[in-house]
Amino acid sequence: MRHHKIAIAGIAIAAAAGVSGIAAAATSGTSTPAAVSSTASATQATIHTQSTTVGGKTETILVDTQGLPLYYYKPDTATKSFVSGELAALWPPLVSSNPTITGTSGKLSVVHDANGAQVEYNGHFLYTFVDDSAGHVSGQGVQNFFVATPGLAAVGTSSSAPTPAPTSGSGTGYGY
Repeated sequence: MRHHKIAIAGIAIAAAAGVSGIAAAATSGTSTPAAVSSTASATQATIHTQSTTVGGKTETILVDTQGLPLYYYKPDTATKSFVSGELAALWPPLVSSNPTITGTSGKLSVVHDANGAQVEYNGHFLYTFVDDSAGHVSGQGVQNFFVATPGLAAVGTSSSAPTPAPTSGSGTGYGY
């Protein structure tokens, strides 16, 4: 039941964001509203590392400015995000025109797509999860999303660490 409430809340948030984007476009005199996402107002995203519990183990993960855990979506490619619509309402893309990173030497880049200036780490698009709070990971393994860590291998290379296994009870529930 909780997952249905989250989906409904996510859709309501996306709808509200869309309405505010249309209203802003109408008042600015433009005829076509710009693509709107819950993080579209971010121009500077500072990513840093933080130790937190993931699946019962303490791990160093990537977090955004607010301390929210960052995730990558396994089906994405280095040039294409497959997160849109209702999925993006639950997993908002991290967007920034000028991201910075501290605590790791991974490569940040920005890809301009339907989600805006979407941030990539080592070729993986980054997302947050609506059920998370600062320092609290609840989306590990859900819907093929995994926590981004400083050691996340670049797209197209092999990693010395295996893909994290989903945590108990996750991986289903949102119907996607």
